[in-house]
Amino acid sequence: MYRSHFGLHELPFTITPDTSFFFPDSSHQEALNTLLVAARSGEGFIKVTGEVGTGKTMLCRKFLAALDHREFVTAYIPNPYLQPMTLLFAVADELSLSYPNDVNQHQLLKMLTRYLIDTYAERRRVVVCLDEAQAMPLETLESLRLLTNLETERRKLLQVVLFGQPELNQRLDEVSVRQLKQRITFSCELRPFTLRETQSYIAHRLSIAGYHGQQLFFPEAVKRLHRGARGVPRLMNVLAHKSLLAAYGEGAHIVGANHVRAAIADTESTMTSRVPFRTRLLRYLTTFAAIAALSIGALVWGRWK
Repeated sequence: MYRSHFGLHELPFTITPDTSFFFPDSSHQEALNTLLVAARSGEGFIKVTGEVGTGKTMLCRKFLAALDHREFVTAYIPNPYLQPMTLLFAVADELSLSYPNDVNQHQLLKMLTRYLIDTYAERRRVVVCLDEAQAMPLETLESLRLLTNLETERRKLLQVVLFGQPELNQRLDEVSVRQLKQRITFSCELRPFTLRETQSYIAHRLSIAGYHGQQLFFPEAVKRLHRGARGVPRLMNVLAHKSLLAAYGEGAHIVGANHVRAAIADTESTMTSRVPFRTRLLRYLTTFAAIAALSIGALVWGRWK
């Protein structure tokens, strides 16, 4: 593709959550630090929220990779839209537990409990990370809370990290899971990047991909990319990748604002909030005419009185 054209070892702006490209901006690094401290202190529930595309899955994988597996046993559930029993099976599978085909919920729960006790005796901790947690049914959330009830005098035997979109907060406001909400000891929120963070993010990913030349994106191109992506990392990757393709197609070695404009025009997800200029102009003229008519009417009425 364009790798040799720009002197790259690999594609810098793929949308797969490759932890080697993790960018430690303020909110992501703060969230990672919080997760590591909470895991090592034995807290029960931890929550991380962020809009679509802000890097929750990337953060989750970076967190799991940062844990010392001599000290921690981890389980990752990418799709928690499961019934309570199915979630228990998923956790058991992630922990490599073997169980008979005809096991019931009570037996499976006892097996998980025994596993947690034995793991604690080995001085290891169990951490379960659930991605897309806003999709989890309320009854499954409650069953998860019951599973974390097992504890010593000092800490929980099972720690749970919930990664989800802001809708997760609404689900946790439900009365039926209020006990779980009270047990969330740490909460983090991932925010979109600022313009300065966007500039650093692009340079960071290009450097990881092997780029060592002059600034590849003109400043105006970066500004336009930031506005088009609204600071969302996933959209930045999409737009930056398409911008490089556009520049490569012209034989250019620097990405300009025109290449980013072409990328934005080709990306449906960047157009959800865009209103055509003629529509905005018509709205403005209509509003202006209405205000003018009201002002004239009030003036005429005042003189008539």
